[in-house]
Amino acid sequence: MMPRCCILVLVWAITVFLSQCSKGTTDAPVDSGPWLCQPAPRCGNKIYNPSEQCCYDDAILSLEQTRRCGSNCTFWPCFELCCPESFGPQQKFLVKLKVLGTKSQCHSSPISRSCYRVKAPTLLLTKGMTEGSGIQRA
Repeated sequence: MMPRCCILVLVWAITVFLSQCSKGTTDAPVDSGPWLCQPAPRCGNKIYNPSEQCCYDDAILSLEQTRRCGSNCTFWPCFELCCPESFGPQQKFLVKLKVLGTKSQCHSSPISRSCYRVKAPTLLLTKGMTEGSGIQRA
């Protein structure tokens, strides 16, 4: 036979459990479908699966998709930011990491890598040189 205190604890635990379970059912219809524990993530007015997709500029992207950052870099918009650092003829872009759990911004995120816009070197052909040695960089 169980001691009286164990029976009281068991009755108390069952009462608490049943009262917690019944709180969510008073407002919901009987056939309301699956219950969500958390609100579904949205991108604009569309729902997406965060284990397979992300929201970037109000578009749903797969986690594997890349975008251009400057003229010579790519980045993963689901995991990184493309941040302009300088403008003009020598444009410089930085790819920065998005920090989970925060609204990542260029000024506060850690740098992943730099993307410089490098001009291709101009090649000049010199007269009278043999093949293979006639190309000089300007």
